[in-house]
Amino acid sequence: MSERVPQGASEGLAGAPVHLRIERLGKRFGDAWAVREVSLDIGEREIFALLGSSGCGKSTLLRMIAGLETPSSGRILLDGEDLAAVPAHRRPTNMMFQSYALFPHMTVADNVAFGLRQLRPRMARAAIAARVDEMLELVQMRAFARRRPQELSGGQQQRVALARSLAREPRLLLLDEPLAALDKRIRQQTQFELVGLIRRVGVTCILVTHDQEEAMTMADRIGILSEGGLVQVGTPGEIYERPNCRFSAGFIGETNLFHGRIEGDRLASSDFPQPIVFAAGAGASPPSGGEAWLSLRPECVRVHRRAAGDACVAEHPGENVAAAEVAEIAYLGGRSIYHLRLPGGRAMIASVPAAHWGETAPPARGEPVRVSWPAPDGVLLLR
Repeated sequence: MSERVPQGASEGLAGAPVHLRIERLGKRFGDAWAVREVSLDIGEREIFALLGSSGCGKSTLLRMIAGLETPSSGRILLDGEDLAAVPAHRRPTNMMFQSYALFPHMTVADNVAFGLRQLRPRMARAAIAARVDEMLELVQMRAFARRRPQELSGGQQQRVALARSLAREPRLLLLDEPLAALDKRIRQQTQFELVGLIRRVGVTCILVTHDQEEAMTMADRIGILSEGGLVQVGTPGEIYERPNCRFSAGFIGETNLFHGRIEGDRLASSDFPQPIVFAAGAGASPPSGGEAWLSLRPECVRVHRRAAGDACVAEHPGENVAAAEVAEIAYLGGRSIYHLRLPGGRAMIASVPAAHWGETAPPARGEPVRVSWPAPDGVLLLR
């Protein structure tokens, strides 16, 4: 089982008052814990992503907030109010499901109006019509008000589902894999559109996703879950650039991980031909002789041409350098991914911009190269 040491879990978005507070929340199904000891503060108007692989507990956590699952332990406080005794239909939350759950026999307008018609005391018919018109205008679907869901594209259905979720003016919007039903091209276009709509309305939002790119693009902060517990909480930049453990480093993006033991300001590793220099404060502060890993993102690896047999010597203090050979190259237009092989056989990945080579031809598969990176670009991890 992975360790869980959340960072910043009790702090909301900087400068925003705490809107939702989760205290030691847990959910058990029989003898198995789906969610365990989760504590988290989410700020007002924040877009917060719960990110993790299938079965990590993120959807169960969202369903407990919505009132669709009863917690086994802990509390959920919205603006200081304990929601434990509040049934799902009376909570000031609204949930948009992955399937959108639109009623096929209703028009777009009737789908958006459905929740408003359930309110007690009843809303006047004219007020409902005005609110539906306002929501459809917000998501740019007024022209489709009389159509039925099956007559819409996936992206249009997603807009209608969002309009329905926002119609009752929830204090908390819950999105469960909201873009999963869209193909990749439309999903990328919709991410920014959805964020713009949420910000325009000014509602606090919790987004559940297994798509790291979606979380990094849409969220102010991300909580990474593994085996029912929070592993790390932070902004996309914090989590990507300063992961707190191997799980976070490997789950968000790609990374090169070198394992070894600490010798002063170096990591002696069988993965690398000589001890790796790391910067003070680059992640953890381990004792000498302790086990550790160094995470290095592919874009931090510099690749240089070299003639076979040339000595690889650091050009700057604190620089790590080694000979390597190009195993494979993936051309991606503006950059290429180099799969490299170090002298001991260890694989290494480098992401190199096309402009890096200038007027010279880049190295081909099988050619010798020199790899390097400055010590501060690596992040030292103790777990």
